[in-house]
Amino acid sequence: MRAVVQRVRTASVSVDGKEVSAIGGGLVVLLGVGQGDTEEDARYLADKTAHLRVFEDEAGKLNLSVLEVGGEVLAVSQFTLYGDCRKGRRPGFTEAALPKEADVFYQHYVSELQALGVRVSTGVFREHMLVKIENDGPVTILLDSRKLF
Repeated sequence: MRAVVQRVRTASVSVDGKEVSAIGGGLVVLLGVGQGDTEEDARYLADKTAHLRVFEDEAGKLNLSVLEVGGEVLAVSQFTLYGDCRKGRRPGFTEAALPKEADVFYQHYVSELQALGVRVSTGVFREHMLVKIENDGPVTILLDSRKLF
């Protein structure tokens, strides 16, 4: 499971011109589910997301988590995080989980975040979404439940 985590001031998701989710300060998580991912991958990334210290403390250090600052998370499913561009110019998505399986683990990730006390809004799975992000910093972190960067 892969995630692009961005610290934001505000963010929203619209589908067909209608806003379906919005958050104030917190994190936007673009989440990709890969072949072979498990509930443990979802649990690991949810815990990492909730406790990731990417918010500034009183000394200006990145020392606080989204839980500690009372922020929100906007979780958006994004299978394109598994795009393989090593050959040619068109990405291949064979490493991405099939939609039915991906939805199960995306929902599990959201549930795990909520169980940790994080307020979570979501995009709409398998829909074309317009995601508006006011990146704060910018602070962008790459997470992967299976490898280190």
